[in-house]
Amino acid sequence: MITTDRAGGWITDHAAWMRLATTEYGRLDAQLGSLTEPDWLAPTDCPGWDVHAMVSHLCGAAAGNASVPESLRQVRASRRYSLPTLVDRLNEVQIAERRDRSPDELVAELADAGRRGVRARSRLPRPVRALVVPFGPPLGTRSVGYLMDRIYTRDAWMHRIDIARATGRELHLSADHDGLIVADVVAEWAAAHGQPFRLRLTGPAGLELTHGSGGEELELDAVEFARLMAGRGSAPGLLATTVPF
Repeated sequence: MITTDRAGGWITDHAAWMRLATTEYGRLDAQLGSLTEPDWLAPTDCPGWDVHAMVSHLCGAAAGNASVPESLRQVRASRRYSLPTLVDRLNEVQIAERRDRSPDELVAELADAGRRGVRARSRLPRPVRALVVPFGPPLGTRSVGYLMDRIYTRDAWMHRIDIARATGRELHLSADHDGLIVADVVAEWAAAHGQPFRLRLTGPAGLELTHGSGGEELELDAVEFARLMAGRGSAPGLLATTVPF
């Protein structure tokens, strides 16, 4: 368990994020390899998405990370959908284009695109990562590095949690991987609300954090905390503050 008084940002090193991303895709590969055919039809916590749709999104996102032309193609293809945000439109493209692919095909695609995507993200020059871009909801105006380091890693991680919940599979968690992702989410959450608190997150990815004096005292499972931060459920008080995933 990590014990810290740090708030406002936990992982600041680009290389560290890329190591986490590499590990995360490896854990996704192992998880998907254990699924049975009925598992792919199981509904997830994302409304309207079964496991097949969720993995299709992960494949499409990784493919876009791996290739600028592919990313631009997806943006162009998304214009045929009249959904409110670019993220929603891209998700629709990624899922629709893979609707007829078999689970084996999706597993193979994610293993390949995941590796290529992390390699491409790793090679982004510092000036490019520093560019601040208006991405639109839900990200708002952020640096390219924030998207490529944090968001794509968090997205894959949260969807691994979603798939485990949907299929009843055991979730592989460790302090040196999941604990670091949770710690970073906690730090961003603390900076977002700016209030004093005492937080204890339990489980293999847990941590303890005290920020300021007084304030709310919170104790819950680390994965459940992360799910709340990603908008999967709701809670009162400081837990109503969410962060992008």
